[in-house]
Amino acid sequence: MSKDAIRVEHLTKHYPDFTLDDINFTVPTGSIVGFVGENGAGKTTTIKSILGIIQSKGNVEILGMDAHEQEQEMKEQIGVVFDENHFHECFKAKQIDTIMKQMYRNWDTALFTQYLRTFQLPSGKTIKEFSRGMKMKLAIAVALAHHPKLLVLDEATSGLDPIVREEILDIFLDFIQDENHSIFFSSHITSDLDKIADYIIFIHNGKIVFNKEKQELVETSGILKCGKDIFNSLPKTEIIRYRQNGFGYEVLVNRVHPLFRNHPDWVVDPASIEDIMLFMVRGKMA
Repeated sequence: MSKDAIRVEHLTKHYPDFTLDDINFTVPTGSIVGFVGENGAGKTTTIKSILGIIQSKGNVEILGMDAHEQEQEMKEQIGVVFDENHFHECFKAKQIDTIMKQMYRNWDTALFTQYLRTFQLPSGKTIKEFSRGMKMKLAIAVALAHHPKLLVLDEATSGLDPIVREEILDIFLDFIQDENHSIFFSSHITSDLDKIADYIIFIHNGKIVFNKEKQELVETSGILKCGKDIFNSLPKTEIIRYRQNGFGYEVLVNRVHPLFRNHPDWVVDPASIEDIMLFMVRGKMA
C-alpha cells in the first residue's frame, strides 16, 4: 500500500476565464483531507481532473496506481459522491442495487441494504420522492457498498440540515477507523472539516494557498483585535492578512509567536478554518 492515497503533481487545466495552476498535494493513507475554497476557486475542477472526468495536464496517482493507465482497476477501489443526484429519478433503491452489481466486482448487496436501513431509506420509493438529504444518503450508501479504500467527496454535506450532516460525518469517521481507508473531502462548510479533517488544503483562484495539518493550523492561527498604534507597531512579517473596520484592525497572526506571549494585554482570539479562509480571500497583505 502506498503511503499516499492520492498524489497530485503539476495538475493544470486552462479555461478561457479560469486556470487550475500547477496544483500539487497528497492525501496520506488513513487520513481525512479537507479541500476548501470559495465557489469557483477550483475545487470541483481539481476533483474532476483527478477522476479523469475532464482532461488536464499533470500526474495523478491514486492508491499507488496511475489514474489514467489503470483507470478501471483504480475506480473499483474508490467511492465518489458529488453534490447532485446522478441516478435516474424513476429508479428505486433496489434497481440501483441490480445496476451496481454489474459495475463493481466487490459490490455487496447485504452492505448496501444495511446502509439503506441505517439511513432509513425506503427501498420501494422512487428517487424523485426522496428529499435532498435522502438522495445524498443514497449516494453515500452506493459509494460505500463496494468496499472502497478511498472516498472522494465533492460538497457531500452541502444543503443538508445539521442533524443529517452529523449522521453522515459519523459514517465517515467510522469508515476511516480502518487505517487503510482515506477520504478527500471538498466542502465550503468548514465546520464539518473542523470536526473530522486531519489536514486542510486551501485553494483560491486556482492556486493552492496552504496545505497544513488541521490541528497545527487551528492551534497556531489567531485574530488580533487592535487599534492603529498596535497595528503600526507590528512587524510586517507577523501580519498574515488584516482587515480594517470602524473599530480598528483585525489581524490574522501566528498566535504562538513570542511577540504575542510578550504582550498578554493584547487580545488574540483563536481562529477557525472559516476565519482563516475569509482572511485569506478578503483580507489585505501588509
